[in-house]
Amino acid sequence: MKISQKKQVAASSSSPDTYEELIRVIHDRYADLSNSYQKIALYITQNPNDVAVDSVYVAAEKCGVHASGCVRFAQSLGYKGYKDLQAIFRHRLSTAAVGFNARVRALEDELDTREDRTEMGFLQDLIGRDISSLQELLVNISPEQVAQAVDLMEQADTIYLIGQLRSAPVVELLRYTLTMLGKRTVLLDSAGGLATHMARVIRTTDLLFAVSFRFYASEVANIIEETAARDVPVVAISDNTLSPLTRSAKVLFCVPEHEYTFSRSLAAPMCLTQALVVALASRLQNDPHEPRIPVATQK
Repeated sequence: MKISQKKQVAASSSSPDTYEELIRVIHDRYADLSNSYQKIALYITQNPNDVAVDSVYVAAEKCGVHASGCVRFAQSLGYKGYKDLQAIFRHRLSTAAVGFNARVRALEDELDTREDRTEMGFLQDLIGRDISSLQELLVNISPEQVAQAVDLMEQADTIYLIGQLRSAPVVELLRYTLTMLGKRTVLLDSAGGLATHMARVIRTTDLLFAVSFRFYASEVANIIEETAARDVPVVAISDNTLSPLTRSAKVLFCVPEHEYTFSRSLAAPMCLTQALVVALASRLQNDPHEPRIPVATQK
């Protein structure tokens, strides 16, 4: 047990009154939480709608901890018990947009694929979840975030890109579209073990665009932290506001992921990156109505 957990168990003098305040407190304390408390924090920030309706026993099972751990976690935040913490999520749910899981269930019913385990059924299942994920993207991302990210991309002398493992296709798409747009772009490729050394030449007039999902590539997380410490702006795409990218990113796009097969779709992050590049193109070409991104085969 970490020493700091003793402080966690002791209830605070006051508990967060709103969902936004609660999430902010969890973010501030996350790095010092014990492993079990981090599991709970990660679960409730990723699944707020489920937390609102599930019992403490169901939530604990999904977190992989004992129910008493969820109760103590709530008490460490100043609540009398888990039900008081849950009330914050229930209030949010009463005013929030329809969540990801509800959309998935509605689409499954519409496509009639709930029990279809054929090859075509898998395709329909993936398409349904991708549609839901894209809808969720519209709810989670604000116009201010998009505008700030495009501002940073436009102002940057050079845009450095980093993304490894499953994130690699996203930054490869970015490299292609930004290069065709005429923006100076450098991919921090892990080949040869040079990514960390290449990152050290990034200047404050440049931009680091990072993409990383669970399980986060350690080299990517380290490069982002070191680069941000030198006052280089960072735009990041990740799956959770508790990811290692959160503290370093000037703009963080949270694209929640929902594990349902061995493979997770990149439809939402791909769509987001394309939207950012198209928005950038509209500025660089002074044509907000019909921006164009040239292709390599175009004459």
